[in-house]
Amino acid sequence: MTLHVTNTLSGEKEEFEPQDPEDVLLYYCGLTTSDPPHLGHARSWVHVDVMHRWLEHLGYDVRHVENFTDVNEKIVARVGEQGDDENDVATHYIREIIESMRGLNLKRAEVYPRVSEHVPEIVDLVETLVERGYAYESNGSVYFDVTSFEEYGKLSNQRLDDIEEQGQEDELSEKRHPADFALWKAGGVSADAVAEHRGDEHSGTPAHPEGQTWESPWSEGRPGWHIECSAMSMTHLGETLDLHVGGRDLVFPHHENEIAQSEAATGEQFANYWLHCALFEIGDEKMSSSLRNFITAADAIERFGANVVRTFLVSGTYNSRQTYSEAAIDEAEERWERLSRAYDRAVDAADSPDAYATRTDENLRNAVETAREDFAAAMNDDFNTREALSALGDVASAVNAHVDATDEYDYAGLREAIEAFDDLGGGVLGLQFETVTAGNADLAGDLVELVLDLREDARETGEYERADALRDGLEALGVTVEDTDDGPTYRL
Repeated sequence: MTLHVTNTLSGEKEEFEPQDPEDVLLYYCGLTTSDPPHLGHARSWVHVDVMHRWLEHLGYDVRHVENFTDVNEKIVARVGEQGDDENDVATHYIREIIESMRGLNLKRAEVYPRVSEHVPEIVDLVETLVERGYAYESNGSVYFDVTSFEEYGKLSNQRLDDIEEQGQEDELSEKRHPADFALWKAGGVSADAVAEHRGDEHSGTPAHPEGQTWESPWSEGRPGWHIECSAMSMTHLGETLDLHVGGRDLVFPHHENEIAQSEAATGEQFANYWLHCALFEIGDEKMSSSLRNFITAADAIERFGANVVRTFLVSGTYNSRQTYSEAAIDEAEERWERLSRAYDRAVDAADSPDAYATRTDENLRNAVETAREDFAAAMNDDFNTREALSALGDVASAVNAHVDATDEYDYAGLREAIEAFDDLGGGVLGLQFETVTAGNADLAGDLVELVLDLREDARETGEYERADALRDGLEALGVTVEDTDDGPTYRL
């Protein structure tokens, strides 16, 4: 089965055929660097990361570009809170974004372009649009003429007559059509735009910062939001992308405008496949920086661990709505623990003297082979991570059944299971199945045994609060303690 994806542009599930049979050009609309990244951002990151990994698994060389929007009125609104100017604020949040990316075990993109370093390319692109009659200057600003692009609305399935005003209210008098959008804005950021995005913590700020400005043929000013992604993606990937991924809330106006300005400038199709991540919700609302109802990615990683967060996020498909809840996180934690335990059991059994070359368990081997086939079918069906994760769970079930049923293990079957965990769970879903080297394991085990002995002493003398504190301390370090009739057991 070949890969099929749901293309927003056509509204259909289509067979994926990149322009080059060996390379895939993937662009993801990255974050505006005005707030810490939250779980909603992490969800899109993880799904794009899995897309990247699966495409590589299929044999493609993936050129993955993801931008940082470091020029935006939302960033200017944070001046005085996280830095002295727009660049300081952007740098602060870019650092947080990168730390969260690495904490989630994301593959690195080929490049992370920033708007501020691509202003010359943006100006060149705007000049091309003016020269070709798709854009016009007005009072030092430049606007895209939506009536000049016949296919405007083809991504969002809207008729031009039904589209209301775009942009800020103060732009209306400068535009020929209410739906025209800014490619270049004269001057800095207006006080009204800053006030719109500022929180209560800025209520005492005496003046508003205007943000960075650059020289252009029309005025000293700033690039419009939409033109930025077109310039950055075409600079690093060329005029036509294979995959353009982003949140569903960006279909209109952002992605619609990207198509219009890019195709007007080049005469080529801008992206062949548009994939959109559905909303991530908390309670009855979209998790959003503007609503201040978010859980930061860093907090989630620290509290639950990257494996649990990734397991939770891939338990739903990228294009289906997902809701955060403690119950859903608990379920993901149990799911990850089940996979991790099965992996450890497979490794321990395969590395034991009870694993034999002549022992054959057809049930184990067949289950692993079927799980691989099911995993591939799921991923080729529009990156269906939910079903892929379920297939990985079947490998865990097969390992547990094998180890529970016999004292003489099928070495080859266990090795195939371990490779399935590593290739599919690790290589594609980005989960980290870790084993400790023998020397470190021995030392760690001796230290844990020492703490457990102290805990048992505390329990025998009635110091139950101290005993509980020792157990909690171990679990905070990643040591799971289980009390049994034969005494406490643990796993790292």
